Amino acid sequence: MVIFKARGFYMEKEKNRSVFGFLFKIFQGAFVGLGAVLPGISGGVLCVIFGIYQTIMEFLANPIRNFKTHVPKLIPYGIGVVLGFLGIANLLSFLLEKYPAPSVCVFIGLIAGMLPSLFREAGENGRSKGSYISLVVAMIVVFALLTSLEILSVTITPNFFWYLFCGFCLALSVIAPGMSFSTLLMPLGLYEPFVGGIGHFDLSVLIPGGIGALLTVILFAKAVDMLFKRYYSIAFHAIVGIVIAATVMIIPFESFAVSAASAIVNVICIVCGVVAALALDKFNQKFADAK
Repeated sequence: MVIFKARGFYMEKEKNRSVFGFLFKIFQGAFVGLGAVLPGISGGVLCVIFGIYQTIMEFLANPIRNFKTHVPKLIPYGIGVVLGFLGIANLLSFLLEKYPAPSVCVFIGLIAGMLPSLFREAGENGRSKGSYISLVVAMIVVFALLTSLEILSVTITPNFFWYLFCGFCLALSVIAPGMSFSTLLMPLGLYEPFVGGIGHFDLSVLIPGGIGALLTVILFAKAVDMLFKRYYSIAFHAIVGIVIAATVMIIPFESFAVSAASAIVNVICIVCGVVAALALDKFNQKFADAK
């Protein structure tokens, strides 16, 4: 009788551990979902930190062969990603509509606060002249592209094609660690309508965005995985250059000139974003060390 009770106790304990583990993975997945949609935070980097990046890339590279072994592991993370992504989309859409300049300043702070960890991650396998060259070249190219669009007063009207591009950027932020999908979308004016469409379950946004993300995964997952394995430092430094250039381009300089109060609010928002990003980076490092 005592033996059966002991067995029952340990079985119950293992069951509780299993349930807790499943819920904790959902929680981690929610963080990845938040990282995918929040400017300056990369869902791919969080996947690396939580130890699921390799599993995801192995599955995306060979989905048929790895379906049975990898999907069961990824299901709780997938649930969390959906909850985190959709849960924050409406809030971001509201803030960007009602308080555009302060919201963008918070995002700038988040991006600035994540740059040290992004640069640290880029140099994980060492740095070479090619690494710095790729950073500078990527930064100049993005600066030139976005500045040209601004000088020429090119207005991008969101449509099916551009939402395909949004889906491409979203998928890229997962398969390319360090790349935040908002980095290119915010300067192009596509971030707010895309996130707003997701939050309101707008099929005219969700369908092309989903197609773009799926095509990106199918066409580029293997290539990106190979690129980072062979040229990690050069590829990652290029991402750093893209992030720096795109971030400078979204600074709402005109809002700083409206009034002293407006400028102070913007500065406070930037500082809050930096502090939040540094706190998240510290948490990520502790979590990684604990593993």
